[in-house]
Parts: sequence; C-alpha cells; structure tokens
Amino acid sequence: MAASKIQTFGNGTPYIPAGGWASLFAWLIDFVVFVLGFAFAFVAFVIVDQSRPETQQISDGGAVIIALVLLFAVPLVYGLWFRNGRALGGACTGTRLVRNRDGGRIGAKGPWAMLVRTILLPLLVAAVVTGGGLGPGGEPARTSIDVARTRRLQEEGYPLTPRDPSQV
Repeated sequence: MAASKIQTFGNGTPYIPAGGWASLFAWLIDFVVFVLGFAFAFVAFVIVDQSRPETQQISDGGAVIIALVLLFAVPLVYGLWFRNGRALGGACTGTRLVRNRDGGRIGAKGPWAMLVRTILLPLLVAAVVTGGGLGPGGEPARTSIDVARTRRLQEEGYPLTPRDPSQV
C-alpha cells in the first residue's frame, strides 16, 4: 500500500481516502436516487390531486410550494438510511462518509449529510467554481474513505490506532 495515500483523522487514526472517481460515482448514484425519489413523490402528488374534484384541487402556487418542500424532504428521508455513512452510492462504490475529526460514523446527522450531498454540495461546487470558498478554516467536516483498504490498513496496525478499527 502506498504510504502517500495514507491520511489521518483529527485524532491520529490512519485511513485511506476514497478515490475521486469512487466519490464522484457515489455522489452521482445518491443524486440519481434523490431525483427519482423527488419525481416519484411529485408525480404521486399530482395523481392524488387530479383524482380530487376540480374545486378541491391545489392551485399552481400550491404545487410549487409542495415541490419546494419535496426538494428538501426527499433527501432528508433518504438520509434516514444514511446514518451509518453508507447510502446506496457508498454501498455500490465501497466508500463510506465519516467524520474528519475521528473517523466515526455520522449517526443522527445522516439526513443532514444527505441534504448537503444532494442539494447544497452542487451549490457549493458552483460557488467555488465561480470564485466562492469553503467555510471558516477552509476544511470540510466529513470525508469519504475506502472502507476495505482502510480496514486492511488498520488490521495491519499502521500505526497503532487510538480507537477500535471495527468501527470503520
């Protein structure tokens, strides 16, 4: 294993970061799931609304409000399955989103992390490309790791880890 690929969390635990392509494909898969979930929910709303009498149907303005609510609700609901840092994208690419501080799982912040990945991350990329920046300190709070290679690295004892490697 090339030592140049090894990085450490804030607490000194070593890990192997996920490759750029793996991270991109994980995000792309999660984004496609979000788009499909949004489309399914909106179409279901339209079908239910059309089945009601015309006098009780929701106005166009109401439909826009429901679409905006779904824009944020769908990633939050998808994120409920993301609490261990592994949604469908991570499972397909062998990556996991973990905390930079200690490599721990993201836990209850999974819905928020999915909202960030599907809605806010594309906006952040657009801001960076157009001259914006990251937040204070310039460092993100989470990173993606290569699960299998990090586990192998920690099982080999490189170097002694301050926490239990089975948590990865």
